[in-house]
Amino acid sequence: MAEETQLTLEKTATPVPDTEKETAAEETNVNVAASDVSAEDTADGKVDGLIPDNVSFKEESNDVKDLIDPEKKALDQLKELIVAALANNELSKPSLSPPMTLDKTEEKTTEEKTTEEFVQPLKELDREKEAETVELDPCLPPVDEKEEEPNNATVEKEEKPTGSIRLAVALAEEMKEEEDALKTVQAAEEAASSGATSDQVAVDAEKEVVEKAKPLPSRPEPEQVFIWGNPLIGGEKSDTILLKFLRARDFKVKEALTMIKNTIIWRKEFNIDTLLNEDLAIPELEKVVFTHGQDRDGHPVCYNVYGEFQNKSLYQKTFGDEEKRRVFLRWRVQVLENDIQEKLNFSPEGVCTMVQVTDLKNSPGPGKKELRQATKQALSLLQDNYPEFVAKQIFINVPWWYLAFNKMIAPLFTQRTKSKFVFSGPSKSAETLFKYIAPEQVPVKYGGFSMETDSEFSISDHAIDISIKPSTKHIVAIPVTEGTLVWELRVLGWDVSYGAEFVPNAEGGYTIIIQKMRKLSATDEPVIKNSFKIGESGKVIFTVHNLTSKKKKLLYRYKTKSPTDTME
Repeated sequence: MAEETQLTLEKTATPVPDTEKETAAEETNVNVAASDVSAEDTADGKVDGLIPDNVSFKEESNDVKDLIDPEKKALDQLKELIVAALANNELSKPSLSPPMTLDKTEEKTTEEKTTEEFVQPLKELDREKEAETVELDPCLPPVDEKEEEPNNATVEKEEKPTGSIRLAVALAEEMKEEEDALKTVQAAEEAASSGATSDQVAVDAEKEVVEKAKPLPSRPEPEQVFIWGNPLIGGEKSDTILLKFLRARDFKVKEALTMIKNTIIWRKEFNIDTLLNEDLAIPELEKVVFTHGQDRDGHPVCYNVYGEFQNKSLYQKTFGDEEKRRVFLRWRVQVLENDIQEKLNFSPEGVCTMVQVTDLKNSPGPGKKELRQATKQALSLLQDNYPEFVAKQIFINVPWWYLAFNKMIAPLFTQRTKSKFVFSGPSKSAETLFKYIAPEQVPVKYGGFSMETDSEFSISDHAIDISIKPSTKHIVAIPVTEGTLVWELRVLGWDVSYGAEFVPNAEGGYTIIIQKMRKLSATDEPVIKNSFKIGESGKVIFTVHNLTSKKKKLLYRYKTKSPTDTME
């Protein structure tokens, strides 16, 4: 088989791009929707490729001057409603149901109610007697209460009180008169016993007038409401927060206000302020959720690694009963709140969203009821109280069963939220991450270079990624002078041959083998680190030979240390 060779010539500081490299880079472009699930993944039975396409989400500006007119109007209206709500202290407590309106029959005075209650049974009794009379002798003509009625005239019927009713009314009026007389006598006796004179009565009346004239106590000052360390009203950061709620509710002002109220009430009930100081950490959970690096736009990246719950002990410790699930939920919110305070800035030009990476490799399947319940709880809670905090949600190592699970939890999300989702099968996970996150920011376990113990490189040392076609060699040549060259290199999936050598510029100089060509498999170290001390100018050349029938991704970076840097 004919063998092709790719050559990349590097300068000491900056690599020189060539046509071959640009072509290879174009070939590595990934569609981050359903097509991230590759044919290879489908063939392996890992994913069936039926994850629906999603419209790619583009984050909007939080600068008010960039808003369109309807959005500005909605923001102004929401501010006005919040100011009014703060003035009435409506944001610190649940809204009460409207007061019940009294029926007209309930608006009667006590005396009227007393008389009616006393008389009504007697009215009913009289009606029953009349009905019984008619029923006993049906042959009698109908009884007409009006003895005489003018011819051709319509007379309005009046209900005439019977003897029983007249007696009841008279009795009720007599009782009321006796009660009023009794009250008058009692008042006179109290005045006499206290020795009150007419002058004293006048003084008391004057005092009563003065008391009534006193101004009513002033209303309490509006409560200051803070959320994520910022006041709800006042300043550019407050506008950014309000825009989050508006966008989560498609700029429907009343719905956004309701969401804000519910969030503030929930934060009080959940005791967010005290939550930040609670000791909820389980050491093993630090591998389940952790923040590491930034994406290409500066968003902090949070990794969620559900495969850690394959550990039965950790699973039981986290989801064993309802109380443990409650603690896990509080711990998850605590991690999020700390990330928001430490890594996000709500200024219009600041970073106020995060990238969430969810690794589903070896994740417990849908049969784990406790994990499913806790996950649904957490998703619902975050959806309701943390609007627009996700810039992108990337699912990697997606297994086949996740399709059913995704369909189950999809109703929990709005279409706007779902448009931020990216799915990728196992063989494309690293490339998908690299589209959004630079390799030097991606942890080694996910195909990148980032590791906590790296003493040679930092995130400021950018990596270069190249695609190597099947059955071809790729050669990288780095010009060097005096000093020490250090580099690291990896090929995703390995199954390639690698070697390195130094070729001096001096005519007749000897080539020095730094690393003999050897085959590297997937079981080898994910990253090759090497260095070479140079006493003359020349080139360090390393060669990667792709022996497979599949395209490979090559990643490398390097730096030159001067002799003074290498001195101990």
